[in-house]
Amino acid sequence: MEHAIALIFTVAIFTLLTRAFPFMVSGGKREVSPLVKYLGNVLPPAIMMILVVYCLKNVNFMIGSRGIPEILSIGVVVLLHLWRRNTLLSIGVGTVLYMILVQHLF
Repeated sequence: MEHAIALIFTVAIFTLLTRAFPFMVSGGKREVSPLVKYLGNVLPPAIMMILVVYCLKNVNFMIGSRGIPEILSIGVVVLLHLWRRNTLLSIGVGTVLYMILVQHLF
């Protein structure tokens, strides 16, 4: 039990430090560099695309349901996100839809 508590405490401290490090280094007062602004704009969509490709890498479009649950779920996530601009809602609804399609229809 003590080992688990020590592990959780260590992970919490290092998570806090990695999130606070940029503010400690910059003092929180300097202007953000153009490179950091650019990366802040470009990386989130790039990471999402990498996750989509990773999730679809084992889908065989030639057998079984031919990726229909995956494609429908991705389409719902995209449309819902364009409509509501709520990431949590989009991902949540897409996940629930995918699970319903896989477990009950396909």
